[in-house]
Amino acid sequence: MTQATDSARTAPPGIGFAGLGHMGAPMAANLLAANWPVTVWNRSAAAADALAGQGAQVSSTVAGLRDCGTIIFMLPDLGFIAEAAAPLLESWRAQPPAPGTAVVVMSSVSPQAVKAFGEDVAQASAGHAAVLDAPVSGGTVGAENGTLAIMVGGAADSFERVRPILESMGTTVRLLGGLGAGSLAKACNQLLVGTTTAALAEAAELAEHSGMDVAALFEVLSGGLAGSSVLDIVGPRIAAKDYAPTGPAKFMHKDLGFVLESAAAAGTAAPMATAGHSLYGMLKDQGLGDEDLAVVRETIARLGTQK
Repeated sequence: MTQATDSARTAPPGIGFAGLGHMGAPMAANLLAANWPVTVWNRSAAAADALAGQGAQVSSTVAGLRDCGTIIFMLPDLGFIAEAAAPLLESWRAQPPAPGTAVVVMSSVSPQAVKAFGEDVAQASAGHAAVLDAPVSGGTVGAENGTLAIMVGGAADSFERVRPILESMGTTVRLLGGLGAGSLAKACNQLLVGTTTAALAEAAELAEHSGMDVAALFEVLSGGLAGSSVLDIVGPRIAAKDYAPTGPAKFMHKDLGFVLESAAAAGTAAPMATAGHSLYGMLKDQGLGDEDLAVVRETIARLGTQK
C-alpha cells in the first residue's frame, strides 16, 4: 500500500470518508493503516466508533468533512450520496473549500447521473472542488486486503492528486476518461460478473438435477476456458448453496440497470444485460435481494419448479 508520508507533496491533506458499510469500513481502515489522517462519518455510530479505535477522527455530520482535501463517499447509490452531501454543499456555498478539493464517489452509480452531481459540486464550491467517480471491484475480500481494482473518471490533475490515496485501497488504479468513465467501466464489470454468476448458477442446477457433483464440475471447468475469477470466488458458494451475504444481490439489479441506461445513451444493443436485469429483478421479487449474489441459483431453482 502507498504510505501517506511518501505522497504528502502530491495529495491534499486530510481525508473525509462517508459510508462505513461492508466495503467502506475496511477501505477506511486501510487508509488509516497507510497513515493517512482520516475523519469518518456514518449514519450508525458503531462503525465510526470502531474506526476511531484505529485512529480515525469522527464527525457527527457530513458537513463536518468540509475542510478535508479529499472526501470519499461509499454509500449505496447516488441518491443517498446527494442527500448526505447536501449540507456539505450548503456549507461550501457559504464558504468555498480550498482549491483542489476532490469529492470521490466510490459507489456504483449511474454514469449519467454522476456527471450531474459533478456539476452541482462545482457550482456549490465556486469551482474549487471536483468530482471523480472511482467505483471498485474485488468485493469485501479486496476491500479488506487493499487489493481492489479502482476504475476512475474525472480530470487528470484531480486524479493525480488523489492517486496515492486510491493506491492505499487498491492495487489496480486506472484513469479511464472524464467524469462518468469510472462508473461506465464498473457497469461493464457488473455485466460480466452478473451474467457469469447467473450462468454458473444455471449450470449448477442443470448438473445437480442430472446427478452430477457440482463442486467436481466447477473444479474441472476452472482448468479450462470457462475458468475465471468469478468461478473461483463465487463458484464455491453456488456449489454449496451458501448465500450468507458478502454483498447484497439486489445491487446487481441496480448495476445492470446502469448498463441498460448507458447502452441506450450510446445506441448499442444489450441483450445479455437485458436478460440479467430481468433475472435479478425476479430475485428481488422473491425476497432474496439481501442475500449473497450466489443466491441467483435459488432464483433459477424456483423458476424450474414452476414448470
